[in-house]
This record gives sequence, structure tokens and C-alpha cells, in this order.
Amino acid sequence: MVKAGFIVEGASERIIVESDIFKGFLRSAGYELVTPVVDAQGGGNLLPQNIEAFIDRLKKAEAERIFVLTDLEDEASVKAVRERISDPSIHFIFIAVKALEAWYLADSRAMNKWLEVDDFHEASPESTPAKPWERLKQVAAERDKRGPGNKVAFAKKIIKYWDFSIESAATHPNCPSATELVRHFQSVEKMVDSKEVL
Repeated sequence: MVKAGFIVEGASERIIVESDIFKGFLRSAGYELVTPVVDAQGGGNLLPQNIEAFIDRLKKAEAERIFVLTDLEDEASVKAVRERISDPSIHFIFIAVKALEAWYLADSRAMNKWLEVDDFHEASPESTPAKPWERLKQVAAERDKRGPGNKVAFAKKIIKYWDFSIESAATHPNCPSATELVRHFQSVEKMVDSKEVL
């Protein structure tokens, strides 16, 4: 198992990455999650002057590969965010477009469980008119469901009670940022399998 360290933008991302569901996904790809995940406490802290300290913490915890998970928010492009965060010690930077909550909207199975329906489908979770968090509130209101509350509490609930998984979000045809993360790790898994066959 390769030891994977994660630096994440905030508490919600940390909850998702430290979840048993995500750890299981990583294990299936030949990775073991190094804990605790480093919470940058805001995308604004993912800057060159701060990133080195985060990387050092993960290296001390014996992480062999270091990944970053952050939101695009209002940045011009994914490329711009990657360039801002870039460091030779970072293996890959995953960027949720517009924000992590778009991945929740993409996981129709988890959303159906939350809303207690069987017909939820968000056509374009990464292209909501406002931020995905606002869309979650709107969906709750449309379905006469209690709102999502705050982001951290909702992240805990969507993992614990409604089985959110990035793998499920990645099956959505219009959620390429979740698909990129899943494919990244699955391609590594295939490389490991092919080596075993040889």
C-alpha cells in the first residue's frame, strides 16, 4: 500500500476524505490514507508561503504521495488554481468545480436518501447558477425538506446517513472533476494490477 497524504481546503473536505467510504476507495486502488488529513482552513491558505508547512507535516507522517483537494470557487480556471498551489512534492491537485457541494449534487443516490425521494437528478451539478451550496438549499425548499444546515454538519450527515461517495458522484455524466479524481486512482490501480500479471 502506498501511503497517501491529503491537504484539503476545509473541514468539509476533511470529513469526506477521512470517511470510511473514501478510505475504502483508496484501499481498492492500493493506497492507505495518512491521518490526520491536513486542513488548510480555507483555499486562501493554499499558497506557496503556507504549503511547505503542510507538506512537511505529511512527510513527517511518512506520506509517500501528497494530494490536494480544493474548490475552484470563483477562480478563472482549474489551471490557474493548480499553478497557484503547485509544489514539486505534490503528486496531484484535485479541484472540485465550483465547490465540493457540486459532488453531493452529482451523487443522485445520496441525494435521494437525504430527500427521501427516488427521482432526484441534477442535470449539471458543476454549472449551477449560484454556488452548489445555494442549490442544495433550493432543492431542500423545493422538496419541502429541512435545509442542509451548515456545511460541516451536512458533510457529516451525507457520509454517515446517506452514503455519499465520490465514486458515485463520478458516475454522473456532467461532473468531470469528481470523475478526474476517481480515474486518477483507478488508473494507478490498473498499473499495479498489470505489474502483478507480468
